[in-house]
Amino acid sequence: MRVGLVYHPVYLEHDTGSHVENAQRLIVTMSHLEENQLKDRLVLLSPRQATIEELSKVHAPEYIARIHKQAEGGGGWLDADTVISPRSYEAAIYAAGGALTAVDAVMNREVDTAFALVRPPGHHATCWQAMGFCLFNNIAVAAKYALANFHIRRILIVDFDVHHGNGTQDTFYTDSNVLYFSVHEYPLYPGTGSIDETGARGGEGFTVNVPLLAGCGDDEYQEVFEDVLAPIAQRFEPQLIMVSAGYDAHWADSLALMQMSVTGFARLVQILKTLADLLCQGRLLFTLEGGYHLQALPLSIAATLDTLRGNREIADPLGKQQSKSRTTNFDNFIRMVRSVHKLD
Repeated sequence: MRVGLVYHPVYLEHDTGSHVENAQRLIVTMSHLEENQLKDRLVLLSPRQATIEELSKVHAPEYIARIHKQAEGGGGWLDADTVISPRSYEAAIYAAGGALTAVDAVMNREVDTAFALVRPPGHHATCWQAMGFCLFNNIAVAAKYALANFHIRRILIVDFDVHHGNGTQDTFYTDSNVLYFSVHEYPLYPGTGSIDETGARGGEGFTVNVPLLAGCGDDEYQEVFEDVLAPIAQRFEPQLIMVSAGYDAHWADSLALMQMSVTGFARLVQILKTLADLLCQGRLLFTLEGGYHLQALPLSIAATLDTLRGNREIADPLGKQQSKSRTTNFDNFIRMVRSVHKLD
């Protein structure tokens, strides 16, 4: 299997100082891929810049100009969570462009699957607002690009970041061409992603939220993917699957309270790969969102890449934690989600 990796050192130039979303996330990941010789088994893809026109399919031109101007002016805080530095705008247009590069590589069959190892992340960014460490919504820009430039009409976006991707949901909330599926801890930042947020107008039914209580782990996430995501994907019949890959649901990550493990993430990736092979000729790509533990993150990304390459023997030196939410109430919750989306 040819697995593409999109990366560029410009992503390190988004200087956030001691912020939890910092350049070390990518530095330790690339070091891990090199030390384990996994990098040599991947197809390295060089990203391009996203154009203003491409960004404007998701973001207001005035917002794009404001981010550019603030970076040129030396940067600063955009909100309580999100900071930019003088090179952040350049890093951000390459981050969005990295997702576009992944789309091109997968759709043109240069690779079978691709992973965009980019920052700043994107899924919280809305049309007018940077938030949650995000400047431009990389995966939303890429989905708009794929619909406009390839002969496809249905894209499935799967978001397993521990935080709900409010920006991605907002972008496609009335759009039946993109089905947005999110599994996330709830309640948690940004406060969106309840079960009854299902889309509006022409997009009614094309937003699927699975808000989980803190303490869920590998078994609960696998059940969500098998009993909710899989039948929804089969009904939707996507022509491309795109994944907002956030690894902050790992038990070692301090930003949330989930109990996922490295092998648990690998299991989710295997389900996604199987769905892509079944439904859309294997067209599958990932773009990095969250994940802030500097051991768990590189291990989880490497497990993702190994699984995409067809390796089912995944090393997990950090091991597992026992999930804390497995009760009959969880099974009832899954039945409720299935009922909301008419899967029963």
